[in-house]
Amino acid sequence: MNNLKLLNQTILALGLVVTLAAGCKRHDEFKSHAPVLPTASVRVQTVAAKKHVASEETVGTVRAKLQARLEAKVPGRIQEMRAVPGQSVKAGELLARLDVQEIRARLDQALAMQQQAASDLKRFTALLERAAATPAEFDAVQARARVAEAAVKEAQTMLGYADVVAPFDGVVTRKLADVGDQAAPGKPLVDLEDPSHLRLEADIPESIIGAVTLGATMPVRVPNVAGESQGTVSEIAPVADPNSRTFRVKLDLPPTSSLRAGQFGRVAVPLAETTALRVPASALVRRGQLQMVFVVVDKHAVMRLVKPGKRIGDELEIASGLSPGEKVAMENAASLVDGQPVEIRP
Repeated sequence: MNNLKLLNQTILALGLVVTLAAGCKRHDEFKSHAPVLPTASVRVQTVAAKKHVASEETVGTVRAKLQARLEAKVPGRIQEMRAVPGQSVKAGELLARLDVQEIRARLDQALAMQQQAASDLKRFTALLERAAATPAEFDAVQARARVAEAAVKEAQTMLGYADVVAPFDGVVTRKLADVGDQAAPGKPLVDLEDPSHLRLEADIPESIIGAVTLGATMPVRVPNVAGESQGTVSEIAPVADPNSRTFRVKLDLPPTSSLRAGQFGRVAVPLAETTALRVPASALVRRGQLQMVFVVVDKHAVMRLVKPGKRIGDELEIASGLSPGEKVAMENAASLVDGQPVEIRP
């Protein structure tokens, strides 16, 4: 009985040895047929902790510093409308002209009264010299002459309001009336703004308004505009909006041809200085939901899953997954494979 048991154990051990030998042979055959990865040429950058001023971004809108909504100062029907949206105009250039027949009639009446008063003044001056008129009569005539002259100036001024002109150099952004419309004080005709001087208007929460001071510069980013510009704080609202609990802050922007009024922008309000690991943004590789970089170890690319943070210029903060001093591939990282041999080039 014991001999039979020993024989079975021996047979089982021999079978196991044969199976292991066959498996090793298949593994060797698999390794011999595995593709050999080509050597990739990469540039690397050493991971280092760098200082950065932590900030909080707030959205805002780009607006012109100088803008106006023009209205008629006197009532009248629009006789001529020269303003066209997008048109560049100079200060004093005619934008619209009103038909003001009533004011013209008032001017004619005032001129007639001025002429009569001037004639009376001349006659009474001669009478006073011959003692044929009293000083009181002369004073009354002289007063009527001054009143008539003032009436003429008033009518001429009112007639001048028939021409609506540009108050400054700028661009017509909206035309709110046209020929034949009735113009009146309080009824807008044209919107005008100066596109050469722009600013970002942002509502800053009261929790961080203490970090904003007049004259301070802050980074401003506008989508579809390359690069980052520096805005200078020119105005801070003294009181908060009771509904949003925010303060309106205005930042003057440097002149650039790519900015337009009405664009959406972001301003980064600096809060405190922090230190974090950074890598070039080009080193980050996204594959599905995974975010990774390739670290060069012993002339091979080793994949590392990382958790990126904020982007700062051309670099990314790395919250976890890397250590200072490691070298990451910063070019052609997306084409690398884990374990692929690499050659570092300057």
